Amino acid sequence: MIIPSTPLAERMRPFTLEEYIGQNHLLAEGASLRRALDAGILPSIILWGPPGVGKTTLARIIANKLKRPFSTLSAISSGVKDVREVIQRAESGGMFNQEGTILFIDEIHRFSKSQQDSLLGAVEKGVITLIGATTENPSFEVISALLSRCQVYTLESHGKEELQLILDRAISMDQWLKTKDIVLEETNALFAISGGDSRKLLSVFELVVGAQEKEDQVIVTDELVTNIAQQNIARYDKDGEQHYDIVSAFIKSIRGSDANAGIYWLARMVEGGEDPKFIARRLIILAAEDIGIANPNALILANNCFQAVTTIGWPESRIILAQCVVYLATSPKGNASYIAIGTAQEEVRKSGNLPVPLPLRNAPTKLMKELGYGKDYLYSHNFPGNFVQQEFMPDGLENSQFFKAGSNSREIEIEKYIQERWGDKYK
Repeated sequence: MIIPSTPLAERMRPFTLEEYIGQNHLLAEGASLRRALDAGILPSIILWGPPGVGKTTLARIIANKLKRPFSTLSAISSGVKDVREVIQRAESGGMFNQEGTILFIDEIHRFSKSQQDSLLGAVEKGVITLIGATTENPSFEVISALLSRCQVYTLESHGKEELQLILDRAISMDQWLKTKDIVLEETNALFAISGGDSRKLLSVFELVVGAQEKEDQVIVTDELVTNIAQQNIARYDKDGEQHYDIVSAFIKSIRGSDANAGIYWLARMVEGGEDPKFIARRLIILAAEDIGIANPNALILANNCFQAVTTIGWPESRIILAQCVVYLATSPKGNASYIAIGTAQEEVRKSGNLPVPLPLRNAPTKLMKELGYGKDYLYSHNFPGNFVQQEFMPDGLENSQFFKAGSNSREIEIEKYIQERWGDKYK
């Protein structure tokens, strides 16, 4: 049997919730989305998650389960005209001959504001039920008016057990693979290369099996998988293949103060057609996480970079991004604020919702004042230097210190300021 022309990932696309692997936090019995589907209820939704986790497949399964007409558009190739045509057909019955059309828009984050605006009326009136799929944070990429009309569901990358189930299912069910004597001697490389992306997992696996087409037995090893993957995986694919690896190298280069490497990885993304706003957002995060108060101007410049990129667009945005990359790479580094909030969150998860001390509570009513809310609070501006020592922490956390300076001089200076003000409290 010759290798099928249809990719393995497409051949193995599930058609029912029972066949669907992953996203148990949404689809297990009693989970939020599963309850809605079992009740036959579907609001407009946004499926947010990395590539290859089953967003498109889940949309199709939902339509099948609810027996609803299903129409798809790709934000890459569709415009306002295409959206209006689908809405018009849904309104008139047209090709669907019934109400409740589900409109699935893949990569909805690539729709412009005007394109998203064209959906609002139909979504609000219930002419269509929107299912949007995106790899980007909807808070950034979906206009607020549309986002407020949708329920956002976050999909997660597949774990090792789920990837194994997907692989086993393919081996046992695919007609071509069933003709092979396949021995999974090692799977670590397969799982590592997939990065939790089931489509990537099956694509690489198909390459590996196809490379041994003439062998009586297909033996899968980590070395074989690595060699074949390196020969065949695309250099850059903004829709998934090496997307996150390239971004990771980009961020780590800037964090490591290598401006030349940062510019190189930026060029890889530019040549790959990456969304400039995606790159600019990563630079804002890096400015806060890896530079922080070591150089507060970094966050200002990164945010201005995002605004400029949003205004200018390609190809000139590459110059603005390059300037920001060089500045951030050569800036002093420090992550004390990033560590501080993480440590504080860990404490909150451990100690729970501790009561706010009475002096710090708001007292808008007479009863609250009688109960002691706000009593003994010391107004800092009434004291020399606009400062007076008092307790701001809940009981049990009085001397907890979350901000700790690293080796950066600015962070050390701030820690020294805190200790001079508070003495032994935060030593």
